[in-house]
Amino acid sequence: MATKATIFKVNLQIADMERNYYQDHVLTIARHPSETDERMMVRLLVFGLHAGKYLEFGQGMTIDSEADLWQKDLTGAIELWIDVGIPDDKLIRKACARSRQVIVYTYGGYVADAWFAKNINKFERLKNLSVINFPMKDTRAIAKFAKRGMQLQCTIQDGQIWLGDGNESVQVERISLKESIAGRC
Repeated sequence: MATKATIFKVNLQIADMERNYYQDHVLTIARHPSETDERMMVRLLVFGLHAGKYLEFGQGMTIDSEADLWQKDLTGAIELWIDVGIPDDKLIRKACARSRQVIVYTYGGYVADAWFAKNINKFERLKNLSVINFPMKDTRAIAKFAKRGMQLQCTIQDGQIWLGDGNESVQVERISLKESIAGRC
């Protein structure tokens, strides 16, 4: 019998002063059996960074033709494709062909650095691709917030990101490795 996904309920309060976006989101997140708390929390953080009316979680972990998060317009065209981790470069090329903008958020220290160094020449040709890295110390710190029921606050201001649970806050640094022609994400 296959192991089922673990369901997490999240109340996420977002205060994004850079986009003038202030909203509370009640989310249900399915964590795949092979997904770590760290990766799930990075997905949640990325949701906070890009939250909007049409942003939703995809099944990128289990279905190659879907993103981890994406935003589609009313016609179903993909405006924003977001992957978390170190996806295969072929999947990134396909995503760039299908989407207006693609963002890959990496984490994991040396493994993510080596992946980017190996693929940098391939990525330079993809004009609608941005790659952003989160330091391992930051992603491991936010992984500690993972609980089946979470009350979290995400604050973005002056390029700084804070994620907290009411008792503790973690500042998460984002390091831009590659920016799309469309500009900073």
